Amino acid sequence: MPPFDKCSWSMSNKDEQLKRVRAATAEELRRMARTYDWSKNPEAVLGWMMAQKGMDLSSALVVFFNGDPGRFNYLSKKDVPQEFRGAARVLDNICLRMNSGFYRVRAGQKLPARAKLDAWLDYQRADRAEGRRGRWILDEGIIEAALIGKRQPPLAEEPADIDAIRPLQGPGAVQGFIAELIGPGLGARLQRMLPRRG
Repeated sequence: MPPFDKCSWSMSNKDEQLKRVRAATAEELRRMARTYDWSKNPEAVLGWMMAQKGMDLSSALVVFFNGDPGRFNYLSKKDVPQEFRGAARVLDNICLRMNSGFYRVRAGQKLPARAKLDAWLDYQRADRAEGRRGRWILDEGIIEAALIGKRQPPLAEEPADIDAIRPLQGPGAVQGFIAELIGPGLGARLQRMLPRRG
């Protein structure tokens, strides 16, 4: 098997590609996503890669611009040709994740797609001034805050052990949670407001 960042996407099918990316470390996954061939199974394979917690903002921006979002930015979803709808959905998801802060900035990270990002944001501003909007609008506040070095927790390389997460359980768990939010005495106040039975 060739190194992860040197694999030929055109020489393997979707199942082989998924097997390869699922075996990759977070760093390998970021390199693979940056070089992924958008003409080969972008929705299944690239969509899976871009949903992983180890993906960073720089890689997400490179992948987003590799997908050439300008082709379909002003088309409605139904006007996108059928063969490109999977790629458009991947772009939708990447944009949503960037705007929600899902992709974090790694320490010392440089942005290879900065010129493309600046041009995209300039087009967005021009669209806004003219009362237009494209399909993919990047949240300038979130993107810029992340790129100027806003401190964020480090990226997780491996997923957390789900058994280590203990939700509130048992009788009164919801009431206990609400009491923490609203304050003590919630039960007495609720009883005064509710009608008496019988």
